[in-house]
Amino acid sequence: METLDRRSGATHEVLNQPPPLAGYDVAAQDVALLEGVRREGAGWDERALRGLGVLAGSEQAIAWGFEANRHAPELRTHDRFGHRIDEVAFHPAWHELMTVAVAHGLHGGPWREPRSGAHVARYARFYVWSQVESGHGCPISMTYAAIPVLRRRPELAAAYEPVLTAPAYEPALLPLRTKHGGLCGMAMTEKQGGSDVRANTTLAKRDGDAYRLTGHKWFCSAPMSDAFLVLAQAPGGLTCFFLPRVLGDGSRNAFRIQRLKDKLGNRSNASSEIELDEAFAERIGDEGRGVATIIEMVNHTRLDCVAGSAALMRQGFAQAAHHARHRRAFGAALADQPLMLNVLADLALESEAATTLMLRLARAVDRAGDDPREAAFARAGIALGKYWVCKRAPMHAAEAMECLGGNGYVEESILPRLYREAPVNSIWEGSGNVNALDLLRALTKQPDVLDAWRAEVARAAGADRRFDAALADLSAARARDAEPFSARRLVERMALVMQASLLLRHAPAAVAEAFCAGRLGGDRGAAFGTLPPGVDARAIVDRAWPDWVS
Repeated sequence: METLDRRSGATHEVLNQPPPLAGYDVAAQDVALLEGVRREGAGWDERALRGLGVLAGSEQAIAWGFEANRHAPELRTHDRFGHRIDEVAFHPAWHELMTVAVAHGLHGGPWREPRSGAHVARYARFYVWSQVESGHGCPISMTYAAIPVLRRRPELAAAYEPVLTAPAYEPALLPLRTKHGGLCGMAMTEKQGGSDVRANTTLAKRDGDAYRLTGHKWFCSAPMSDAFLVLAQAPGGLTCFFLPRVLGDGSRNAFRIQRLKDKLGNRSNASSEIELDEAFAERIGDEGRGVATIIEMVNHTRLDCVAGSAALMRQGFAQAAHHARHRRAFGAALADQPLMLNVLADLALESEAATTLMLRLARAVDRAGDDPREAAFARAGIALGKYWVCKRAPMHAAEAMECLGGNGYVEESILPRLYREAPVNSIWEGSGNVNALDLLRALTKQPDVLDAWRAEVARAAGADRRFDAALADLSAARARDAEPFSARRLVERMALVMQASLLLRHAPAAVAEAFCAGRLGGDRGAAFGTLPPGVDARAIVDRAWPDWVS
């Protein structure tokens, strides 16, 4: 047979394409992350964090992320004999991702082994592992956030907390007390109310010391969890309940999965609509105090939304920087061309600001139990971060994708998945309006919340004239915008000032000055890649993506 001549066009050599971004330590490459972990009190966990970072950057883990999203979960309402089973089948890659997350304590480590900086360590790990795949973070996040709510019923916590925080992933549906490890979900919203959970119609009737719940839930993510925190209308008003999937005698609770949601992103994770038909449940908190009881869970999951969005930004920047360092166009590497350098530096700024804020808020969670000022700062900061960081993630993902051009738009790159995932953190656990109005209420009714925020950001006073001007302007802005119509304006400004304060205190001058110029200065642009002249873009990118990554 005649050998084909390569010059004939029958085949070709691939040139000017970057190597796959795999086989690297996701944590070690992230200088801002490691600095923040040490600064916020979890430096003791750096070795374990870097071990997780090596796994997160491995070809195997990256493949799990793709496979878990390519093979979406499937609902199986009945077995082949016609018995109702209400189960969801997942691809093995999902279970691999969950196994790693649980083994590293992302679902309950700080509760099981409390120590100084435990929540900072947990959030750093969550951020690193979420860069592999975001969808499986949902049941991990809900389980982590459920524990402080469960502790309101000490006897329930004593029975179930050891299982829910155990470093063992056991997906089989069994009585929770008998399992080696379990997961807890949450079901609040209904068709007619959404975020207005007080409009819920699910009814809770007393049954001795327990209750029977009947109704529907419009969104119930991770329906294969072992138990759920559920809101329902008891005789005394809206109340929080603990509802197991399997009862103590091994029978299934009356928890019916009606369908799985066909979502824009978050494809690996099963989100469902469920019906409850006199389902057994136990009350947590007083009747009529359901929102006040479950809000602690919501605050933790909101901070997980911040961490998830920060992880998406970091992975998006990593993909863009890696591509630009290896791709050449018009006679030079993309990363060396001035306008692309501006874009990369701007993406890096947004990523570092999100990561730095996440870790500072995690420290506030660590200290909130013993320090009222930290608790008040967490009250403000989590709402601000949830609103702003989650709002920036979709724009960031789109710009990172554009850095790769057409190559970034195809499914074989991770960018389309990041782009589809990016809006969810802004929607779940309270949309932008809900968080903005929540903060507005806190500022109006809880003076200590505003005082704590002011004390925190004022630590950077005098470091940058643009920051000082923005901080001074906020006093007038609060008087002008402290009403619902303008709540988003106020929250956006407070979030930017908070991020700027953190960077001025903790980041290199090149990073802090560029952030103030690009976010607070009068010469700021609207899109990424519009940093004004004079910023040290090269120093910013080199810090965010060191040269030793090949």
